[in-house]
Amino acid sequence: MQILDTEYKEWFFELKSKIRSSQIKAAVAVNAALINFYWGLGKMIAEKQETAAWGNKLIEQLSLDLKEEFPTMTGFSSRNLKYCRSFYNFYKDTIVQQAVAQLQNISIVKSQQAVNQLELQLLTQIPWGHHIYIFTKSENVVQAQFYIQQTIENAWSRDTLALQIKSQLFARQGKSITNFKNTLPEPLSDLAQQTLKDPYIFDFVTMSSKMKERDLEKQLVAQISKFLLELGKGFAFVGQQYALEIADKEYFLDLLFYHIKLKCYVVVELKNTAFMPEYTGKMNFYLSTVDTLLKQDDDRPTIGILLCRDKNNIETEFALRDINKPIGISEFSFCEILPEELKSSLPTIEEIENELQNRIDTTNE
Repeated sequence: MQILDTEYKEWFFELKSKIRSSQIKAAVAVNAALINFYWGLGKMIAEKQETAAWGNKLIEQLSLDLKEEFPTMTGFSSRNLKYCRSFYNFYKDTIVQQAVAQLQNISIVKSQQAVNQLELQLLTQIPWGHHIYIFTKSENVVQAQFYIQQTIENAWSRDTLALQIKSQLFARQGKSITNFKNTLPEPLSDLAQQTLKDPYIFDFVTMSSKMKERDLEKQLVAQISKFLLELGKGFAFVGQQYALEIADKEYFLDLLFYHIKLKCYVVVELKNTAFMPEYTGKMNFYLSTVDTLLKQDDDRPTIGILLCRDKNNIETEFALRDINKPIGISEFSFCEILPEELKSSLPTIEEIENELQNRIDTTNE
């Protein structure tokens, strides 16, 4: 007989929550143990290869012996043992065996200076597959630590991590030209600066240079999940062509967001042209309007992001110099479609196949 009592349902919901919580904790513990094991294994391999005369043949022999000794365990392929060695060698000069701080107290490192200490606890918080991608694609530990922390903070899947590394997020993060230092109090100005990128890459958008900003808006909204991923964590979409009324006239914001972490509205204006100084004046007007009509008492000042196809940094800095509202200016790029006149000059698939067949026939004669 099925129990439908409300008390039972509430009790069962609490039980399910505890079971799922324990499953998550168990998975985290297993992953931490695995990363610690691979770290130790990589250390032993690296050190033995430096001292033993047969060090060059060690990994192949070790792989065979471990598979034979532990047939039900995975991770003992020659390839993975080499990854363990590379994992240890990549971090060995900066790692601290004993964690001295919790993750939330570790600030994201963005300078090009060497990292003096890196907690092993930090490495145990992401899966092994993520680690392989990070230490094989990163140029140094500073860059690797950035991607590790971003993976933890944003709960990135491996595919998302790969996309962010491919788009060179580390080099783009915090690079937008802004006036935040002069218009926002610290530490909000630093936090806002790190929120913006330059350039933004909309590789999920396909359009020609002749298309208007409205066409770009439509594609970004249609692909809103990918757009939000590129904008970064914390952006909540409010509306497209958001209407504001002042003095019996309506003004329309290209895109309006609310940033949960910054606790402020964010106005995004798209310009499918090179930057022009007058864009900042109009954005300043929009930000004043949003601060007057939408901003609540506990909201922070509204931030504006101008996204342009191109910009001159010196011109941009001058344009922002006397603006009293916080504005960031970045470039954006996307996948452009070929012009019709160029399309017509390219060979078709059939023509390429015929040409390849002709070459094969000529070679066989």
